[in-house]
Amino acid sequence: MAKDIKIALVGNPNTGKSTLFNLLTGLNQKIGNFPGITVDKKVGYCKLADNKQAEIIDLPGTYSLYPKSKDESIVFQVLADKNNSSHPDIVVLVADATNLRRNLLLYSQVADLGVPMVLALNMTDMAKKEGIDININKLSERLGIQVVAISARSNSGLTELKEAIDNTTKIATQVAGADMHVLAPEAINLVKQRIKTENNYLSLQILHQHEHLNTFSLQDHEAFERIKAEHTFESSKLQAAETIARYRYLSTILSGVVEDTGAARKFVFSDKLDSVLTNKFWGFLIFIGILFFIFNSIFSWSSYPMELIEYAFVWLTEYGHQHLPDGILTNLLLDGVLAGLGGVVIFIPQIAILFAFISILEDTGYMARVTFMMDKIMRKFGLSGKSVVPMIGSLACAVPSIMSARNIESWKDRIITIMVAPLVSCSARLPVYTLLISLVVPEKMVWGFINLQGLTLMGMYVISILAAVVVAFVMKFLIKAKEKSYFIMELPVYRMPRWTNVIYTMYEKSKTFVFEAGKVIIAISIILWVLATYGPSERFKEIDDKYAAIEAQKDSVQISTLERDRAAEKLENSYAGILGHVIEPAIKPLGFDWKIGIALITSFAAREAFVGTMATIYSVDNDGEVATIRNKMRGARDPDTGLPVFTFATAFSLMLFYAFAMQCMSTVAVVFRETKSWKWPIIQIVYMTGMAYVASLIAYQLLK
Repeated sequence: MAKDIKIALVGNPNTGKSTLFNLLTGLNQKIGNFPGITVDKKVGYCKLADNKQAEIIDLPGTYSLYPKSKDESIVFQVLADKNNSSHPDIVVLVADATNLRRNLLLYSQVADLGVPMVLALNMTDMAKKEGIDININKLSERLGIQVVAISARSNSGLTELKEAIDNTTKIATQVAGADMHVLAPEAINLVKQRIKTENNYLSLQILHQHEHLNTFSLQDHEAFERIKAEHTFESSKLQAAETIARYRYLSTILSGVVEDTGAARKFVFSDKLDSVLTNKFWGFLIFIGILFFIFNSIFSWSSYPMELIEYAFVWLTEYGHQHLPDGILTNLLLDGVLAGLGGVVIFIPQIAILFAFISILEDTGYMARVTFMMDKIMRKFGLSGKSVVPMIGSLACAVPSIMSARNIESWKDRIITIMVAPLVSCSARLPVYTLLISLVVPEKMVWGFINLQGLTLMGMYVISILAAVVVAFVMKFLIKAKEKSYFIMELPVYRMPRWTNVIYTMYEKSKTFVFEAGKVIIAISIILWVLATYGPSERFKEIDDKYAAIEAQKDSVQISTLERDRAAEKLENSYAGILGHVIEPAIKPLGFDWKIGIALITSFAAREAFVGTMATIYSVDNDGEVATIRNKMRGARDPDTGLPVFTFATAFSLMLFYAFAMQCMSTVAVVFRETKSWKWPIIQIVYMTGMAYVASLIAYQLLK
């Protein structure tokens, strides 16, 4: 898309920068990677005045230009290097109006780079409620740039912000005033001469972190290192001196600009709430209670919409068989594609409810409290407090959670987090759990308000989290590293959730689930239908001849039974059946038959493919009888014993296998991308599959 101007959004974490990005760009956005580095690059487009097209880049949140992670290093790379493809014409620095002094530290650094800038003061409505009064005009006058009061949550001030962007000149804005040249004058002058610039602060930053800039040659990097050595350039001491000088300067800037009349009462409510929610005892009880409520709700609230979807697909299948001509294409469409699609769509209500709760917990600020609360416990098991974020995120999906582990500074903590994150049960396992639980756990209430199925579902999630923690503890001793880790985190203020954001998240995640999982499952369903419908011609001919001879001697009632037997025998001798029988000896001790074996194989593309596979297998095996997938599986019988296939022992064994096995090719790919080695994903596949097999074996042998 053509653009007239490039704008970068910069700011501290939790300032509402991403919310502003979504408001400016709407659905007109895309996510990729910055060139040469696996850090998310969010780019969108919006219209300014005179129909001018603006390209908006949402840079990662950072507290200063000195990076502590891969994500944070991107901010300096983009702003300092004019040859960078993402280098902006204008920076919109988003600042939290309730904590302006701290936010302006980053502003002063960016301003000293000489980039044209607009300051967007976000959360001004919250600042007023807390008794903070900011004189916008005086602040604008002292900084020498346009300052716009906005509230991204309530969608106010956007028009004024767009006008300010439109009126910002391409001339470098007034520098923040804290001249850093005095910190290392001789070294800075040598860098200025080498790179041909008049900017003191850019030269200072190059000495601090030139290794992050690809624009320089090897000779340049060597020259910078010589300058540092010759002039005793101590980076950490100079950074500390710079920070002190900037805060001293900012105090003079904000004098008479910010009047805080509510300081005494500002944090009273928040502190009282935190004293309970982050309490060592009550905090954990509340967290467990919230988890129980979520999983209870997933079953209770989704039951009616799921039944409607389930019976809608049954009706569609019946209607199709009645009105479409008999033949291969009809069977493929109804018993292959439609059956597989039904296995995906039915779980939309549960996926939507899960993501709604996750969105609410993040939006209110509670998720950050959980991270803080879990820090000390996680350290005992070899994980950083920052590991909690990827692990909690894995409840939704392991792929973005593994990518979010980049913010963990310690290499050892990061690797362990990546290795155990896929053990935490993600939303892809939810369809498998709910299907199996609905087969073997009665739908009844305990003590009048506890849903037994919801309690079982919560148990599966707890098992997966405990498994991740135990494996992390083992890896703590197996993986060696000398560096020490630390955990620094800002707790965001409590806020009411943005309901539009919650609804949008439900819609987006459900859509992603259907389209991403759906593409895989429909493709697998079609392949599977073909494999389950066809087999070696000589085997199928023997079966047809056998049943033709028997039919000649039977009455009509017995013939209908024979048709079902013929369909079952053909399925068993199909290509899919042969494949299932090949692996059956290995999985028989786990309580699995050859049909479940087929599902295990297809699930290595995507875990949720289990449901689509079961739907397709039992649709092929139904002899024209149309029923829900749950009823088909509930009625499945072991041909040798006549007992149900899906007993409690089999179902629990199968759930444990899916809880632990690495059955997601996307996760394998992202682990390879993040570690830049096949060593770690191979270790992950081996240990998770082995763990799944042993756990299922023990569970089945004890429960059968």
